[in-house]
Amino acid sequence: MRILEIIASADPASGGPIEGLLRHAEIWTGAGHVCEAATLDLPDAPFLAGLPIRVHALGSLPPGASRLRPHRRYGYQPGFVPWLKQHLTGYDAVIVNGLWNYATFGARQALAGSPVPYFVFSHGMMDPWFSRTRPLNHALKQAFWLVNEGPLLNRARAVLFTTDEERIVSRGVFRPYRVREAVVGYGTSDVAGDPEAQIAAFRQALPALGDRPFLLFLSRLHRKKGCDLLVEAFTGIAAAHPDLDLVMAGPDPDTLRPELEAIAAAAGLAGRLHWPGLIGGDVKWGAFRACRAFVLPSHQENFGVAVAEALACGRPVLISDRVNIWREIAAGSAGLVAPDTRAGTRDLLARFLALGPAAEAAMAAAARPVFLDHFHVRQAADRLLQTIETGIRAPA
Repeated sequence: MRILEIIASADPASGGPIEGLLRHAEIWTGAGHVCEAATLDLPDAPFLAGLPIRVHALGSLPPGASRLRPHRRYGYQPGFVPWLKQHLTGYDAVIVNGLWNYATFGARQALAGSPVPYFVFSHGMMDPWFSRTRPLNHALKQAFWLVNEGPLLNRARAVLFTTDEERIVSRGVFRPYRVREAVVGYGTSDVAGDPEAQIAAFRQALPALGDRPFLLFLSRLHRKKGCDLLVEAFTGIAAAHPDLDLVMAGPDPDTLRPELEAIAAAAGLAGRLHWPGLIGGDVKWGAFRACRAFVLPSHQENFGVAVAEALACGRPVLISDRVNIWREIAAGSAGLVAPDTRAGTRDLLARFLALGPAAEAAMAAAARPVFLDHFHVRQAADRLLQTIETGIRAPA
């Protein structure tokens, strides 16, 4: 089977969807299928080098940021739709990843009237959190829904969700809502490599941390992720745990770091927070393996690839109940869960640090079995492929 994945960008810094796409593609390719991607990226984008699948980077205009050119902010690329229309029939199925960007808009234009069956992976982009926090954006999206996203999803063979929770909360956020739903799960690859060498690589990359124990945040520095809640919560428990540091790893697309650093500095803790930026490879895996716990007090998280990666490394995870996989983690005793509030995040840290060595070790021991049972990418890739095969046979 030949599968085309449509996604706005293949940049790893853009978040979890591209990571999941690449891991699925690796498994499908190993089983004899062909999987390619079409993106809005410029062909010479450096992050395209070394990707495990063929990427058709169809951008010709540099990314626009001017409010005077909203089509550029939306991701408009003039060659995207013509390429899709010319090449779609060379594939057995198409997966459209994400909503509210020109890749989605172009996909609807190209797929309208096409005989090629397609599926839409919403990746949490219909979560009501966005509607509550950005009502003006929600109104604009509702308008787009009527002319683009709604028709695209309504005509898909299936709209794909990672969890039942995501499927349920997405219903009725935008109207009319008439879609064929399918819960396919999600996952990430297992961790590999020499643990000691990876820990050494991480410690070497962050010499200011030394050998101190630490809690780890690894994601985009973004308000949605609850970064401010975590930094404020850490300042509240730091005095009682003077040997503990906090590592805030990840890209900073919205320049949030100075504000977070100011919170730490005001509490006299600037030296106990560390900001390595985007990390990958052995450095990233070493960060997971070396931390006492991974923390993500997100306000909205459809899956949380980094949460699954932490579990794969056998580390406890401390998350909010807005991370949609929290039920599996709580049921497996692989971490702690709290509301996505200041009080909830501080309670999350306080409860973990009060566990004691035996209870903390038991939580760490439970982490990897939860990953293998629920979040290994092979299971998710198999379910997704079965859904595609069933959808292809179903009437349009």
